[in-house]
Amino acid sequence: MEGYEMLQVGWLSILPPLLAIILALLTKEVYSSLLIGVASGLVIYSCSAGTGVMEGLFMVPKMMAEQIGGNGFMILFLSLLGALVAVVTMAGGSRAYGNWASKKIKSPAGAKTCTAALGCLIFIDDYFNCLTVGTVMQPVTDKFKIAREKLAYLIDATAAPICIISPISSWAVAVAGQLGSEEDGFSAFVQAIPYNFYALLTIIMVFFLCLTKFDFGPMKKAQADALDSEYQETGVSDEIQGIHVSPNGKVLDLVIPIIVLVICSILGMAYVGGYFTGEVGFIEAIGDQPTFGLSLGAFAALVVAAVMYLPRKLLTFHDFMNGCVSGVKSMVPAIMILTFAWSLSSTCRYMLGTGPFVSGVVESSGVPLSILPAFVFLIAAFLSFSMGTAWGTFGILLPIVISICSGEAGAPYMLSAMGATLAGSVYGDHCSPISDTTILSSTGAKCDHLKHVSTQLPYSTFVAAICFVGYLLAGIMKSPWIPLLCSVALMFFCFFLFSKFDGKKQTE
Repeated sequence: MEGYEMLQVGWLSILPPLLAIILALLTKEVYSSLLIGVASGLVIYSCSAGTGVMEGLFMVPKMMAEQIGGNGFMILFLSLLGALVAVVTMAGGSRAYGNWASKKIKSPAGAKTCTAALGCLIFIDDYFNCLTVGTVMQPVTDKFKIAREKLAYLIDATAAPICIISPISSWAVAVAGQLGSEEDGFSAFVQAIPYNFYALLTIIMVFFLCLTKFDFGPMKKAQADALDSEYQETGVSDEIQGIHVSPNGKVLDLVIPIIVLVICSILGMAYVGGYFTGEVGFIEAIGDQPTFGLSLGAFAALVVAAVMYLPRKLLTFHDFMNGCVSGVKSMVPAIMILTFAWSLSSTCRYMLGTGPFVSGVVESSGVPLSILPAFVFLIAAFLSFSMGTAWGTFGILLPIVISICSGEAGAPYMLSAMGATLAGSVYGDHCSPISDTTILSSTGAKCDHLKHVSTQLPYSTFVAAICFVGYLLAGIMKSPWIPLLCSVALMFFCFFLFSKFDGKKQTE
């Protein structure tokens, strides 16, 4: 950051993120915790520089304004994405998918697989995912007596885990914003995807459960109860979480805007990066100003949506614009978290010298850095579960992890530690009873919230335990591929043991 001199304040440099963590755990409220962390960091800086407490407090809005200005394209992309999500939902594309699926699906496995496929298709935002999949697929899964608890799990397990490994999503922008400059941040996010064991293993487990009748724990009992019960079959609702949905939407009204978003985002990134002028190669171009390109893609998708919906009167112009405004409003909480997290990260990284201090302490402690990914995974999981937010968790932890790995000794563990941070954040958010996506998933599936939490927890924790083993291996091997393959093999071996034990138990 220009205009600020990095001060060496010793142990005081770790006080702001620690304060944010402690307050978040105590209050379960991430906004005020991050804001207090930012304020404490700037007060420490100003007092160390001899300008006093009040000067530090005056620097808080200045710091936030600088972060908003410096990350304008990220904020613009999130706003456009929120608008796109709202109008696509209102146009009835998701509803049409549900109606189509109810006519084409002939088996429980097909119903579950179609639910998971829709969850994977809606990879651009987890709220969009939770908002539509449950309401669209619940009548279909009811028809085949699939437990509402299983439906809620399928929704939850294809929301954040899909978004966190998709380069074109609100999550990718949020993570990249924590990883340094825009070019380096986006590149680091993509490189860390193979290390996100929890997301990858969860998706594999989801499709395994969809294609088989395998279940264990409380979910097994819930499914048995569902086979003996009679859910009231209803058509796909004309409302999704209170939003009026057009009854005349088509499946293509969902698919085409998403395809346009993906294609135009890639072309937009290549264009602003100089690929079409021959200045640089394709890979270098898409990593130059990715959020600028993503903003172009989101705007193009919004224009295409308008061209598709307005002439066919799926939405009036007034409703379309109101939908855009509502969508932007839905992104305000995410933008607030990002702004506070950016401010805390910049204060620690560029003003207080948190990185050199933490890195020096770790290197002098003698603790092997090979256990760092597994340790970070546990910390992120605990923090995210306690707060109920993945964004707040990696917003706090990523700057610390980057600081630890910024030295020569920690550099080989940078990507694995980043992947572990994101994986632990998603695990905690996935199974926390106070997580917004957990609540939206149970609501969308019309499932009792506590039943969703209790049936999902063994599944998500099972995957997390395997991930912990994978991160121990990743720290030793400094590569994602063999640990990931070993983790997948271990997961299926455990499935085999579960089925053998269950079969033996039934014969006794």
